[in-house]
Amino acid sequence: MAFRYKHRPTDNAELDITSFMNLMIVLVPVLLLSLTFTQLAVHEIELPELTGGSVASAESQAKLEVMVTNEGFSVYYPDRGNLVKQVPLLETEAGQAYDYLTLSAVMQEIKNQLSDRRDVVVLAAQDLAYQDLVSTMDAVKSYRTVVAANVVEVELFPEISLGDAS
Repeated sequence: MAFRYKHRPTDNAELDITSFMNLMIVLVPVLLLSLTFTQLAVHEIELPELTGGSVASAESQAKLEVMVTNEGFSVYYPDRGNLVKQVPLLETEAGQAYDYLTLSAVMQEIKNQLSDRRDVVVLAAQDLAYQDLVSTMDAVKSYRTVVAANVVEVELFPEISLGDAS
């Protein structure tokens, strides 16, 4: 008795990717829309010239300095002996914090008097936190204001040099 094996022809099954394509059509735009774009800000820092080269005028030798210490900000012009404004630390619920708004207001007043000046020297204490230094540079560099129902960035002193407060 011989068993006969009868070979049935099979149909070639097609791969159904319709549901996968539907998933991709929905998933890709959702992921793209939920993606957060980060904006990096770069502060260009200039080093002060050590060599005199040519004889500089009294106006260019006068330095606008912002000293950042543990007591707050001190703004000096035309040299470190002439204090323009002392901005103490703010008392907050979390402790003491730097008063960047008052510093920005002081820098705006100085900019109104020295409209052609673009440089400032930020003198930082040794134990100053990095974020405090960057926030100080932001307050000295520019400020935001509303002009014709738009928020614009107004330039104060974009050419920033760094130094040691000691």
